[in-house]
Amino acid sequence: MEIKLPKYFKYTIILLGIILLVWFLQTFKSVLAPLTFGLLFALLLLPLTRDMERFRFPRPLAILCSIIIVVIVVGLVLWFLSMQLVSLTSELDTIGQNVDTLIAGIQEFLFQKFGIAPSNRSDLIQNAIGSIQSISTTFLGSTISMTTGVLAALTVVPIYVFCMLYYRDHLQEFMFKFVSKDRRGSMKQTLSNIQQVAQGYISGLMIVIIIVSLLNSAGLLLLNVKYAIFFGVFASILTIIPYIGILIGAMLPALFTLATTGRLLDALLVVAVFVVVQFLEGNFITPFVVGSKVSINPFAAIVALLVGGEIWGAAGMIISIPMIAIFKVIFDAYPPLSPFGFLLADVEDVKPKKHKKVKNWFTEIWNGLGRGKKKDDVE
Repeated sequence: MEIKLPKYFKYTIILLGIILLVWFLQTFKSVLAPLTFGLLFALLLLPLTRDMERFRFPRPLAILCSIIIVVIVVGLVLWFLSMQLVSLTSELDTIGQNVDTLIAGIQEFLFQKFGIAPSNRSDLIQNAIGSIQSISTTFLGSTISMTTGVLAALTVVPIYVFCMLYYRDHLQEFMFKFVSKDRRGSMKQTLSNIQQVAQGYISGLMIVIIIVSLLNSAGLLLLNVKYAIFFGVFASILTIIPYIGILIGAMLPALFTLATTGRLLDALLVVAVFVVVQFLEGNFITPFVVGSKVSINPFAAIVALLVGGEIWGAAGMIISIPMIAIFKVIFDAYPPLSPFGFLLADVEDVKPKKHKKVKNWFTEIWNGLGRGKKKDDVE
């Protein structure tokens, strides 16, 4: 006998379940965040591991080689950024002198245009230095805390990745236990789609980071900005935080340029470089590289970004986009939740096919030779 519950009771249960889920995610963040990163990296390294196994590599050795490759690449990037950051600290004396000159110019401008008498510049500089020292102390403490967390994650995440890749067949059989045999094919297809979405997003994001770093660095080099490569690479890495990451990365070189040169025009030109790169990244680079693989509309992406940041902080902002893309695959595969999958989908994906053909013109040109050969074979 089926028991029918009032709708308000069902909605209350759903709301309580969401509140309990958020509490659970926040309470066990230290365990769940590295586990989620381990899952994403495991999905990314799965094709490479399989290829090595096809060449008669033992599974443990293939997984270990894949992890070592990622660790080497990440280590080289961190080493480059740390060396550039240490070198950048040598500019503090020059920055202090230029700040003094900049304050003097501002005071002179205010006195001539508005009649505001200049105050004691030494007091302003001392207050600024005191503020910088306070900010530096806070930043150093948070950096040490964050570094400790990152080092802890760097030791735990590879272990999770190794275990997930090594026991992937066992984990798949475990999930099959929850469905009947006639539905295992559909579930296997869903898992394959999740794997493709995660791999497409992460690999596409890496390509975007490389392209954006080249564009940022080239623009800053043309403006003769010191440490142009460092600022270009750093801002491009921040693109892992969608929509706002590159804007945050643009503030640092702009302020540094203003402090070192003392000219507002130079800082505005630096901002202009990042605005142009942001335009290219948002309208051309990311849609072609990542957009076709993670079809999430911008509104859903922004909401996921804010919710992820509220629950897990910076880690949640990084994880939010690939996770919501994975949820979309699950929603599309489960009919009762398919409306939510439709809500998350990009508007271009629900248009008629002729519009999708226009959107994928680059792919058609790229594969034009192959398509032509197939057409001749059919004829």
